[in-house]
Amino acid sequence: MTILLLTLPWFAVLAFLLLVARMPSELPAAQPVRTASAPMVSVIVPARNEALNIARCLRSVAGSTYPSFEVVVVDDRSDDETAGIARAVEGGNATRIQVIDGAELPEGWLGKPWACAQGALAARGELLLFTDADTVHGPDLLGRAVAGLGQERADLLSVMGRQLMESFWERVVQPQVFMVMLFRYPDFESTVRAGHWRDAIANGQYMLFTRAAYDAIGGHEAVYDEVVEDLAIAQLLKRSGLQLRIRSADLDLATRMYRSLRELIDGWSKNLLIGGLQSLPPGVRRAAVPLALLSGIVLWIVPPVMLAAALAGVGGGRLLAWSAATVGVSVIVWALFSHRMGVPARYGLAYPLGAAVGAYIFVRSWIRGRNVEWKGRRYRVRGVEERA
Repeated sequence: MTILLLTLPWFAVLAFLLLVARMPSELPAAQPVRTASAPMVSVIVPARNEALNIARCLRSVAGSTYPSFEVVVVDDRSDDETAGIARAVEGGNATRIQVIDGAELPEGWLGKPWACAQGALAARGELLLFTDADTVHGPDLLGRAVAGLGQERADLLSVMGRQLMESFWERVVQPQVFMVMLFRYPDFESTVRAGHWRDAIANGQYMLFTRAAYDAIGGHEAVYDEVVEDLAIAQLLKRSGLQLRIRSADLDLATRMYRSLRELIDGWSKNLLIGGLQSLPPGVRRAAVPLALLSGIVLWIVPPVMLAAALAGVGGGRLLAWSAATVGVSVIVWALFSHRMGVPARYGLAYPLGAAVGAYIFVRSWIRGRNVEWKGRRYRVRGVEERA
């Protein structure tokens, strides 16, 4: 009985996944619409050093069955062949694919908001879709998103898709990060419908605005120095009294964010801590950092370490029974969550390794604080204590 009681926190996590956590509902089907009555959509793709991804992204967007759209690519001073590859992609069903050579980064701006702002200036559509260069779009996605925007009567509709994870490290580490997000936003769709602006969140991989709403909040200029610009712009939109909605499109939207352990560490280090704290009230931020780190270590790292010690003869039978039970439940938790994310369930067995990397990313992000590095650029951003 004592051992069962001591494993209750891990069973609580399992119950949370099974009974509480909810992903957004799927977008509606695309509605038949004639070209003359279809609102023009400008698909804006900010791109810096995306030679591996840009052609696949643009071909998928250009293959959209939606009747009225253009594509605006902003090459953010890439050091590789991003611009040349983008210019070689055929227009497909788009009215045009325009590739813009991005201007020099102004003082104080971060790269992605600056690229998005330039794309918005060149865009001609009454709807603006901001999407990342590492995304892949199904042919019906744009039509479904436009239908969803109208169905929801939203000013901003953000869409979540599936994450492509092809390497060992992606499959072990990415679920760790998304589990943390799920604890903060257990029901994305209901949370963003709630009244409080701090609960707003958006997926920067796919954000569809009405032009009027985008201009009303000041566009990306209003979040020019934000590392987690999608979260910041979602919060700003909610604070302005506009309507934010979030839906899913697992079959029509896919993203491969990172390809290696190095990319995982660098990518998540730049925004994990800042984004997490920015979603919390200022009064709890100081305590949240050590508490979150300690919770992760206690839940996912301590039990397997204790199990290894017990198997080596340390601590006796009680420690062996408790650690074995806890690790067993943890494997079920991570196998279930990995499966939901499209990762083979067997990767749940490697959860202690993923948790260790996740803790390292968290500590690295904490230590770096205001110093951010990404794609060859270094920034010194506002501290979280300076934010609302």
